[in-house]
Amino acid sequence: MVCCSRLCLRKYGNFVDNLRLYVKGGSGGMGLPRLGGQGGRGGDVWVVAEDSVTLKRIKDRHPQKRFVAGVGENSSIRALKGNKGQDCEICAPTGITVTSDDGKVLGELDAEGQRMVVARGGRGGSHDSGFLPSKGQARTIRLDLKLIADVGLVGFPNAGKSSLLSQLSHAKPQIASYAFTTLRPEIGKIMYEDYRQVAVADLPGLIEGAHINKGMGHKFLKHVERTKQLLFVVDIGGFQLSQKTPFRTAFEAVQLLTKELELYKEELLLKPAILAVNKMDLPNAEENLKELIDQLHHQEDFFHLLPEDMVPKGPTHFKHIVAVSASTGSGVEELKVRVRQSLDEQAASAMEEDQRARLGAVPASAMTSTGTP
Repeated sequence: MVCCSRLCLRKYGNFVDNLRLYVKGGSGGMGLPRLGGQGGRGGDVWVVAEDSVTLKRIKDRHPQKRFVAGVGENSSIRALKGNKGQDCEICAPTGITVTSDDGKVLGELDAEGQRMVVARGGRGGSHDSGFLPSKGQARTIRLDLKLIADVGLVGFPNAGKSSLLSQLSHAKPQIASYAFTTLRPEIGKIMYEDYRQVAVADLPGLIEGAHINKGMGHKFLKHVERTKQLLFVVDIGGFQLSQKTPFRTAFEAVQLLTKELELYKEELLLKPAILAVNKMDLPNAEENLKELIDQLHHQEDFFHLLPEDMVPKGPTHFKHIVAVSASTGSGVEELKVRVRQSLDEQAASAMEEDQRARLGAVPASAMTSTGTP
């Protein structure tokens, strides 16, 4: 089997999370009429998941973005049954959704080593086909990357997500005092004393209207889909994207983030969520925090502060609210503990549900012990 793309992990200036490829299975081999020989089948094109691969590298290595499998061998006197053509493997990053050009989902590859056929090889010539081979399947596919992480950071630009990630983990995202510093996802890992690792994704900041693809809307929101939990990050001092946009308090920021997720895909709000209230080193932060907590306890009483079309369907419920300062490191250790606690609780709950489902699938007759005659 020939691997068309054997790739290594590198950092790139431009992040690629969607790639359009042409794939074609190999044609079958010719049959041999006078001896009834059968031609070999054409090779198949596979997509194979590898952790150490990026779509950017595939794009750079294969600028034509064409992957064609080998042709099946013709039947001959020496070999009446021709050999199959060589398969072609496209090594792609884990977290890939493979779709046809019209958007139909063909499959998902979420773990190292998972593989799927995207173009079948043609049949070799045989008696049934008049010893003429068929062509391989040809199609255009899309590789759509959705990052897989335990926790996804959700926040408006300049909320301090990148600074917080650098405090939580050993990641080194670009940090600056202006909005939209993060233009591509960054993954950091929280390391615990028992060697447990938790992957945290810092994603490009949302803006109002992200659900209709404003800013980096869909480019951000699709990555949220594959995180286990959400970590909302808000600036306790409030947020204003530009002079042309209204100022938003921390409470309004929480509700607007909730609404953007709800409008994009309501199921995202079923994920467990933690709220990190950042920049607690700012003046009046403690007073603002008390006001925010009071508002979060009585959310519906303050919905009148929001534009009517940006009011969420229901209040947001956080498993934990943690006050932090990414610049001083205050509260970061507590946040690490809360993240771990929330993930452990989620895993235990999932295990219980799985056990209940397994018990429910067992026939009643198998649950009762058989008596001796």
